[in-house]
Amino acid sequence: MPMPAHLLHFCLWLIGRLPLPVLSALGASLGTLARGLGLREARVARRNIELCWPELDSRERDRLWRRNLAETGRTLLETARFWTRPASHNLGLVRKVEGIELMQAARAAGRGIIIAAPHLGNWELLNQWLAAQSELAILYRPPRKSWGDTLIRRLRAQPGVTQVRAEASGVRILLKQLKDGGMVGILPDQQPKRGEGHFAPFFGIEALTMTLLPRLANKTGAAVLTAHAERLPDQRGFCIRIQQVATDIASDDVARATSCLNAALEACIRQAPSQYQWSYKRFSMRPDGDKAIGYE
Repeated sequence: MPMPAHLLHFCLWLIGRLPLPVLSALGASLGTLARGLGLREARVARRNIELCWPELDSRERDRLWRRNLAETGRTLLETARFWTRPASHNLGLVRKVEGIELMQAARAAGRGIIIAAPHLGNWELLNQWLAAQSELAILYRPPRKSWGDTLIRRLRAQPGVTQVRAEASGVRILLKQLKDGGMVGILPDQQPKRGEGHFAPFFGIEALTMTLLPRLANKTGAAVLTAHAERLPDQRGFCIRIQQVATDIASDDVARATSCLNAALEACIRQAPSQYQWSYKRFSMRPDGDKAIGYE
């Protein structure tokens, strides 16, 4: 790897040596710092919470925002730990698994499995847990700098995992994996490029939504499940939660399929809203004729 990648890897390794309670406390402090400095991520999180939780009063939204910044800091530092320690060590933090019978039923039927994983809890730990259950292909969007791509691939590398770039050749790999009864993991809650998605409701707001996941389900007959690794209170570890996605996800009607996808993701997020990545500008692209949603 080039020098910038080596330096960043070393920093992540150092952070990853800290005990989990220390990482948790430091992560919460990072959230407090981001709030105090008025960082862009903190401002975006506040705006998204205002947009997506209109039923909360201002005090409740402020509490959710503060908790969310603390949880985001924890996710960041935990990820350094998960990336630089063996998966076998990290998986000891998984205290509970709900819904594993859904995966077992799909495998018993010889079906491929698509895991739709929102940016909720710690998705890097989820990847490691999924790879321990079955060979896994994960779709990712490469960083702009080539050394960043090299670093990410090294940090996520583990037995049984195929890292697939989000491009045409990568889609062919995913199709084959699913038709062979394998498992594919996709983080489907970020905006695709305009022209590669469809607008569908997400927390009641039209959001440009990926069509790739529904197309894969439609073409392969794979079972589609949501999954997330939810952080338990008091550094007690994580709970893996797996849930069934409605059959509309494989509909030929793109509006119906993308609405189904967003509804499934929203149901996950409502279970642990403080642990979601609200700092992402989810609604920056608008349907033609719609007023822009300001984030600044």
